[in-house]
Amino acid sequence: MFEQPQTGESAVLVHIELSSKINQEEFQEFEELAASAGAIPAETVFVTRKVPEPKYFIGKGKAEEVKQAVTASHAHLVLVNHALSPAQERNLECYLQCRVLDRTGLILDIFAQRARTFEGKLQVELAQLQHLSTRLVRGWTHLERQKGGIGLRGPGETQLETDRRLVRARIKTITKRLEKVRGQRNQGRRARAKAAIPTVSLVGYTNAGKSTLFNYLTHADVTAESKLFATLDPTLRRVHIPGFGPVVLVDTVGFIRHLPHDLVSAFRATLEETSDADLLLHVIDAHDPRRKAQMEQVHQVLEEIHASQIPQIKVYNKVDLIPSEAQVCEKHSGASMVRLSARTGEGIDALFAAITSCLSKSLIKRVVKISPNQHDVRAKLYDKGYVIAERADDNGACYLLVNISKLEYDRWFR
Repeated sequence: MFEQPQTGESAVLVHIELSSKINQEEFQEFEELAASAGAIPAETVFVTRKVPEPKYFIGKGKAEEVKQAVTASHAHLVLVNHALSPAQERNLECYLQCRVLDRTGLILDIFAQRARTFEGKLQVELAQLQHLSTRLVRGWTHLERQKGGIGLRGPGETQLETDRRLVRARIKTITKRLEKVRGQRNQGRRARAKAAIPTVSLVGYTNAGKSTLFNYLTHADVTAESKLFATLDPTLRRVHIPGFGPVVLVDTVGFIRHLPHDLVSAFRATLEETSDADLLLHVIDAHDPRRKAQMEQVHQVLEEIHASQIPQIKVYNKVDLIPSEAQVCEKHSGASMVRLSARTGEGIDALFAAITSCLSKSLIKRVVKISPNQHDVRAKLYDKGYVIAERADDNGACYLLVNISKLEYDRWFR
């Protein structure tokens, strides 16, 4: 075994193509992931195999080719576009004499760079520890030795066993803290439900333009970059939808193919904002030729978090980047579809109409009488956007035609 060197930005990319299409990864997306992590590709090695090789995954011959590429380019890091077992990752590091990172580790590293809030950092740390717990014997020989020396003699616990115990204790601590965060989010959702304010969640493949659309609708300044996973921490804003009223809009982390299960489990509290939403806006990059495969991946993640049955509007974004005569939007039965540009604002009115149409199915229209001493109630109904029309009688009473949820109607007038 060897002592791991300091990491650097220069990297050799290893892209693997297997005969099975189920676990196939895309090279273009791999390059985007590497760029998002800050890696500078020095060389690329392409590997084609029918089945993975048990020891190195890529085979002894390709491992030697990668080693030559590392030596020639003086790279500090090897990025592999596939999930490796702990043993395969350790064997490659030992053979290549440099740090090896698989696809899951690369995504976790990007998440660690993007986390800004306390909750986000906790979730990333939990995912990293869950991933690390099976990889503690990677490249440190001291982990295999028992502690010894003055003041260190004990029951014979190895450094590896100590580190595993510390990792388990830290995972337990973070899980408890995230449970508190989950309780706070549940409390917030209950408050919104009590106020009868629907939640609309933006979902979609990473870099589809969710944050740009969120900023346009809410006038917020959420980070929006042309990078994978530019948004990590969820953001909630209250938005007034013309013709409907107030809703809570949620910007969430983007999905990606083969999203690591450690991330899904660590981000459970955040993803519940999506699974408990009243409406999903599935943002799709209309300019990306891979959009069909990306839509399938998003649907798989929605099924995994039990959100696939929530009403959904497919929002084809970035239409300003494609020729107007190009056919970019396929027909989808049973789901609304809108074309827009979050950058220019084209098609936003159509999005408002679609949101109103979907959410209005749960609303009722009623005529309510407001007496002269209840004008504070009238003002609040107008403020919430529930009033469609109004007329007054000679006695000073107002008759309002309101479009309102049944829960809210019962709260105000029963």
